[in-house]
Formats: sequence, C-alpha cells, structure tokens
Amino acid sequence: MSLSVLQEIADWKLEGKSEDNRRYFFHVSEVESIENGSRSYVIGRKGTGKTAISEYLHKRQETKTFAQKLTFKNFPFNELYDLQNAGFSPPNQFITLWKYVIYSCVARMMSRNEATSAKIRPALAQLYPDDPAQALASTIRRWTSTTFALNVLGTGVTLARTPRDTQNTVPWITRVEILEGLIQQHLDDSTYLIIFDELDEDYNVTVSSRYDQYTALVTSLFKAVQDIRSLFSARHRRVLPVIFLRDDIYDRLQDPDKTKWIDLKIDLDWPEPKIKNLLAFRIARALGREEAALEFSRAWDAVFAQGSIIVTPSGKSLQTFDYITRSTYLRPRDYIRYLQLCANEALSRSLARVPFTAVEQVNEAFSHYMKSEIQDELHGILPEIQQLLDVISQVRKPFFRVAEFDQIYQAGLEKRLLEPRRDSESVLRTLFHFSVIGNVASSQEMFFRYLKKEAQFNPGENVCVHRGLLKALQIVA
Repeated sequence: MSLSVLQEIADWKLEGKSEDNRRYFFHVSEVESIENGSRSYVIGRKGTGKTAISEYLHKRQETKTFAQKLTFKNFPFNELYDLQNAGFSPPNQFITLWKYVIYSCVARMMSRNEATSAKIRPALAQLYPDDPAQALASTIRRWTSTTFALNVLGTGVTLARTPRDTQNTVPWITRVEILEGLIQQHLDDSTYLIIFDELDEDYNVTVSSRYDQYTALVTSLFKAVQDIRSLFSARHRRVLPVIFLRDDIYDRLQDPDKTKWIDLKIDLDWPEPKIKNLLAFRIARALGREEAALEFSRAWDAVFAQGSIIVTPSGKSLQTFDYITRSTYLRPRDYIRYLQLCANEALSRSLARVPFTAVEQVNEAFSHYMKSEIQDELHGILPEIQQLLDVISQVRKPFFRVAEFDQIYQAGLEKRLLEPRRDSESVLRTLFHFSVIGNVASSQEMFFRYLKKEAQFNPGENVCVHRGLLKALQIVA
C-alpha cells in the first residue's frame, strides 16, 4: 500500500457537508426507506450520519427527483417564534407556518420542473427566485413578509407580489390552503424532497421560556409533516418532507399522537457488523476500488499491520479494530476520527501501514476528541458540563460509587464552582443517558445506553466511565 492511501484516509472529513459525498457515501438501507416515501423522521445521536444522508438526498437531483435542503445552522429562531399562529394552542401554534414553508419549497421546485404546467411555471419562477439553501433566513423572511401574497380569484389561483405599500392581510391558514390547492392541482409524478437539518441550533433546556418555544416549534414541524404526508400519500403524490433530529431532542418532544410517529421514524443505529461494512467501503474507496466491494478483514489488513495491543497487566490483548471500538460510541464519526489520527501517525513515521503501536499512541488524542464531542452535545442541557467532567476527573477512578461522585459534587457546590441547578443523582442520570458513564452490575458486566437503548441508570450500582474519555479526564484504567 502506498503512502497516498494513508494520506487520503488522513484527509477524511468528520463533517458530512465537507465530505466527497458522491464518492464516500455509504448507501445504508435507511436511505431507501426515505426515497421510497415510507419514512420521514431520521433520528440519531450526533455523529451517526444524519447530515451525510441529508447531503446525499439533497444532491440527488434527477429528471423526476427534486430536493430542497433547509439547514437551520446559525438561524435566527426568534423570527420563527414571532410567526406563530395564535389560533392554535401549544405545541401546535407553528403547524401552519411549517406547512407554508414546505409548500413554498415545493412550489419553488415545481417552477424548475419542465413537467409543470406552462400556465403556472412562469408565475412560480417569478414568485420564488431565491434558493433557501443559500440564505434560508432571508428567504423565509421574504416568503412571510407583508409584500408577498397568494390570492384566489374565482376558481383559480393567482400568484403575485403585493405592492410594497399594501399589507398582506390574508390569514396564514388561507395562504396554506391556496398553496395546497395549487400543488394538488398541478403536481405531476415527480418526487419532491424537502429536507430539514441542523434543527438543534436553538436547543437549550436551561431557559424554560426558550425551551418551551423551541419544543413547540419542532413538535409542530413533526405534526405538519405527518399531515402533509397523509394528504399526499393518499393520492400517491410524491411530496416527501424529511426531518433529521438528534435522538435526545426527539425524546423530549411531547404530543398525544407521538406514538403514531413511529410509523414514519428511522433510528440511526450502527451495530458492529454495519460499522465494519462502512469501514470496508470507505477503505476500498481510499484504495481506489470504486466499484468492487471489499471484505472487511482484507480492507482492514490493507491499512493496519498485524499485531495486537496488550490491555491488562495479566497480558490480555485486543486486535486493533476491537481496541479502537471500545473507545467509541459505535458512531461513524468516531471511527473516521480514529483512523484519521492513525493515518497521520503512520505518515509521520513514513510507514505504509498503521502499526499497532500507532493505534495505541493516538488513543489520548482520540480521547480529547471524545471529550470535546460530549461538551458540544451536552452544553445545551448541562451548561456546566466542563465542570461536571472535572468532578469525574477528581474521583480519579474508572469505576466508582455514586457516593464518591456526590461527595466531590457537593464540595464543588460549596465552593461555588458549580451552580445549584440540580442534585448529583439527576446529573448522573443525564450523563448516563449520553453514555458518559454506565452502570456496573454485580456480575461486573457494564451497561451503557449507547449499547442498550432501554437501559436506565441504577443509582444502587457502581458507575463506570466510558473508556474513550479516560485519558482526557486523566483517569488511569
């Protein structure tokens, strides 16, 4: 193997938007269920591939497939909160707004579709010249402004801008009905994907008023998508809104009909065999094998030299893949980062393959990556996450009793190093939910939620720190 292959692996991207999606996208079965219209809600933890899938769908522009991606990164959510429909009670007050945005996206895509009736294409093109993917905030601002109007004349639909000095007094519900009727009347057999991604930007549980508005906004989006799918699937029309959302945010949404959402929901999970298939695929691409599949062991051996790593004083050893896996959350992003570090270390030694010593050498750098990921993920839920990780670090043990954590936690409260927002057990429950910690059963078996989603924190059992965080927390295993 040449050094150029390691160089390519070192240049792999953690962010799905930065990846060469056409070359490196791994076509999992979940994608097919979105494309065929059977699923609309893609739920998963950070790093599980939500953005990679959304990018793939967005770039899948074909003769009869149109896609519009709405990315809410750095979006001024307060502007959306101001557009609520007072005629609905929480959490439904934003349903009309979301339907209006979705239908506007469909109308814009229809204006680019040559199969759309020539009677309305020019008017739609004039009304929707902007690309929401380029400037979502300003586009939504224009669509919802008082100088943007849709009017019904007789039995037809008139599409026109309202003069600047004229106020658009048409109610939200009427605007939605106008667009809905237009789409139903003129929709052909094309597929229209409307993709909602990076909705977690305004997620913060510590400010109750902001949290209530945010969860109402997101809950309304789920209900709007459910309504639209029900309306158009009954007529075999291909209007397919798709929501990508973190699993911890989804779990907090409350609605009497939430159980029904299961029919449209995908949980992005990566059991070990699936991860191995992904890695074999990516390594094959790095090796220049663009078409032929590569079995995992052959792919792995092409990058990693033979050898095992001793992990206990008694001499127990692990193969390189197993050694890496125990430091991850079984997420694609974790493996990509570890392989990046391994490739860089091997390149620094001018080696053609990664030796087992390099795999062990980069473990500390990977641990700091894991700590950073946890801080980013938990900041909106536990603003003091850095200080809480410091508490775990001060325990100085990979395994400890709840009372040991509580003692240091209470000392931090007394010294005002921590805010008295919550008790130590509720902190541990949140850390368990995100697999920062796990439980150790009497049988010495360790339980982490990322391995068993139904697992619940048991304060009566000992606690274990996830191995991927140990070095960053300066804990000796």
